[in-house]
Amino acid sequence: MIFITGDIHGDPDRFSVEEFPVQNEMTREDYVIICGDFGMLWSLKENKEENDLLDGLNDKNFTTLFIDGNHENFDRLNALPVRSWHGGNVHLVRDHVIHLMRGEIFDLNGTAVFAFGGARSHDIAGLASEEELEKDYTAGILQKDDPHLYGKLKMVRNYYSSARIENQNWWRAEMPTQDEMDAGLENLKKHNMQVDFIISHDGPISDLVLLGGGITADPLNKYFEELRQTVTYREWFFGHHHEDRRINDRETAIYYSILQVE
Repeated sequence: MIFITGDIHGDPDRFSVEEFPVQNEMTREDYVIICGDFGMLWSLKENKEENDLLDGLNDKNFTTLFIDGNHENFDRLNALPVRSWHGGNVHLVRDHVIHLMRGEIFDLNGTAVFAFGGARSHDIAGLASEEELEKDYTAGILQKDDPHLYGKLKMVRNYYSSARIENQNWWRAEMPTQDEMDAGLENLKKHNMQVDFIISHDGPISDLVLLGGGITADPLNKYFEELRQTVTYREWFFGHHHEDRRINDRETAIYYSILQVE
């Protein structure tokens, strides 16, 4: 069995037996895939609370797979050793809690899954002007070594619920590089541009229009739109928008729902 769900932001409560009773029938060869914003490697250093949550998830009957979103501690995530698993590269957070790396294709009991994490944060305007943000969407990010940091934090929090500080609660690696996008395309070509499922954190431009978010100029959304038009796939699932919505017969924005797809 393969199930797919959306962002959990460090909170695995939806995988309780009460919320997800079918897990009693599952095994390690069954998978739950999280479409980004896993968020269970978030603190600057590992701690007991985090380890207890990860150990609890690892002890489930099933195997948890996730792609990265934009709310991840990429310093910690990318410091994990890279392993080969089911045909693609992964980071092993635990034996049965596994990060599917960007642009990789995995064979899950005969089902081909293309995984591509990452997305642009939209809550990081900070103190930057509209003109500055048009040139660089990261212009409002604060720096830990800024001598005026605390004053800026106070000002930002007067306007926003939170402030973003680089390498503390925001990481530049949230957005994929061109090399990562190129590598993903090459992997798809090796599979004759055909997979069963595409799993991403954000979606193609055309889907975002239907979600009501307007057309974005993000290179990642443009990349996804190109894949949408050139790759043969059964279904595409993406998170990020905190909405459970079937967009069409092939694409679904997913948040709290846990959908069985195989």
